[in-house]
Amino acid sequence: MIDMTHQAAPAAGTGPAPGERQDTGRTVRRSPLLRLLARPEVGVFLGALAVLVFFLAVAPTVRQGGSMATVLYQSSTIGIMALPVALLMIGGEFDLSAGVAVITSALTASMLSYQLTLNVWTGVIVSLAVSLAIGAFNGWMLVRTGLPSFLVTLGTFLILQGVNLAVTKLVTGNVATDDISDMDGFDQAKALFASSFDIGGVQVKITVVWWLVFAALATWVLLRTKYGNWIFAVGGNKDSARAVGVPVTFTKVSLFMLVGFGAWFVGMHQLFSFNTVQSGEGVGNELIYIAAAVIGGCLLTGGYGSAIGPVFGAFMFGMVNQGIVYAGWNPDWFKAFLGVMLLGAVLINLWVRRTATRR
Repeated sequence: MIDMTHQAAPAAGTGPAPGERQDTGRTVRRSPLLRLLARPEVGVFLGALAVLVFFLAVAPTVRQGGSMATVLYQSSTIGIMALPVALLMIGGEFDLSAGVAVITSALTASMLSYQLTLNVWTGVIVSLAVSLAIGAFNGWMLVRTGLPSFLVTLGTFLILQGVNLAVTKLVTGNVATDDISDMDGFDQAKALFASSFDIGGVQVKITVVWWLVFAALATWVLLRTKYGNWIFAVGGNKDSARAVGVPVTFTKVSLFMLVGFGAWFVGMHQLFSFNTVQSGEGVGNELIYIAAAVIGGCLLTGGYGSAIGPVFGAFMFGMVNQGIVYAGWNPDWFKAFLGVMLLGAVLINLWVRRTATRR
């Protein structure tokens, strides 16, 4: 069984192995229970399970297959973005422009295809290039200037927010793009990004499958590849990582580009789900992606986390979002509930880590 305790190991490969502590020259092995608690995804798994049981009890509608499919769909649209955001956080950075970058990708694909009367796949490909370029710009600015990622991506956030609205109004004369559902290539793109399939009479969105596939891929990268070691190393101590040959610049820039890829994918889903895009959307979603990663066990300080934790974190968001509706409660309480959940998850993760590392 793979040990999924993820924290920054010494860059040179020396020091105690995960699950062990160094004490006066002797190695003391921790109990299996403490090693289990040290995993960043354990706390959020228990929290997600508790939230699920709670809403199953108070909202009978949740027990229906269609309702659970809706919960998973809501979770997947958050979770797909939460995964690259989590990897970036493990690498010691975070991206405040992720929410509006989703809308930028959708606007680019829609307006380029419609205004130039092109096959929608042309817009999709150009949009991917634009999204990756935004990520590369964020990473390049970070390593070039040494500014905190908070400031760099806050600037990008404001730029994209203004450009999204101004360019859309200039090109379309409206705050939304035109309907592209009758254009060439739309049906094929919709099948990839926004289709549904039937399981036992329940319609499940394709984004749920993509979410789980991306989560499995991200987990494999973190656990089994040299690139995963680089992520933990630069997040733990970038100077030490650079001293032992880790390509810090490449790792940082590529992580921001992964966020760009996630923004592109979710943007394409939104475009081909609704056929049009509102230029002012996306603001505030970046905080939800970051919160899902934090609830999933990732630290803002970097060097610690997993790809599985944010999956459960996104599921908690989707469950609460839909569970409140199914329970018949006032949806105005949703954000308050999420705030309490975020603070609770952070405190639980802190307690779990301290318990797991205590003698």
